[in-house]
Amino acid sequence: MIPQSELILNPDGSIYHLQAKPGQLAERIITVGDQERVDLFERHFEKIDTRITNREFRIITGTVRGERISVLSTGIGTDNIDIAINEIDALFNIDFEKRTVKDDKTILHFIRVGTSGAIRPEIKIDSFIRSSSAIGFDGLMHFYDSSHVRNLALEGIIRSHMKMYTLYAIDASSHLLDHFDSIGKEGITITAPGFYAPQSRKLRLDFSFDIIKSVLEIELENQAITNLEMETAGIYGLARMLGHEAISLNAILANRYTGEFSDKPSSTINHLVEQALELALKI
Repeated sequence: MIPQSELILNPDGSIYHLQAKPGQLAERIITVGDQERVDLFERHFEKIDTRITNREFRIITGTVRGERISVLSTGIGTDNIDIAINEIDALFNIDFEKRTVKDDKTILHFIRVGTSGAIRPEIKIDSFIRSSSAIGFDGLMHFYDSSHVRNLALEGIIRSHMKMYTLYAIDASSHLLDHFDSIGKEGITITAPGFYAPQSRKLRLDFSFDIIKSVLEIELENQAITNLEMETAGIYGLARMLGHEAISLNAILANRYTGEFSDKPSSTINHLVEQALELALKI
């Protein structure tokens, strides 16, 4: 039996942070960072049966063209991803009354739809990238027994170029990578633990090393490191360990190499939302 201190339930029987109950989320879950981005999906829904908002987490579940789907805002960073993915999995795969793990597991599909910055000059502003792998600089996976789901070859290549031993590398679901193949090009994504120095941004404080210059020459099986964001590696790692499928779809709003930023970010995000939702309904 899972102790009360580990599986924390609210008085109404909902799980602690998400405040959701079993049955309130669909098996297809689109994650976004910004709460307001949930609205971009909501307008496509025919019916909504669940609305929950708590802290940075906002959930809607309903139907689009007769298919049940959920959209969840996670906030920024893998610390929030750790909460969201674990609690969503618990809603499906733990019996809350008995406080035991179910024998028959439900496989979930996580689709991250987010924004990102490219680090290579040839990647166009307002284009899309599917993350074939993600390199986590946040260290989250080292708190889990995760070596069996990590891409150790990619980790070795990165470590040979920079002495950062807390990094980890995780691959996308090959099934979802193929399923969403009409959306942009594949690339290796860096998940940073912050927006400024961890992504080599300088306002008043200097960064200790230039992550962008450090990884430009690194390739694995002819795939280059293409972009930076803040959630993908955590999603990939937790999903793989729990037996779920995950993919990250990135709208490129900035190019850190050229210094450009999109002049039509809303249009670009809307375009990705529409494409991602269309394919998510067909999983």
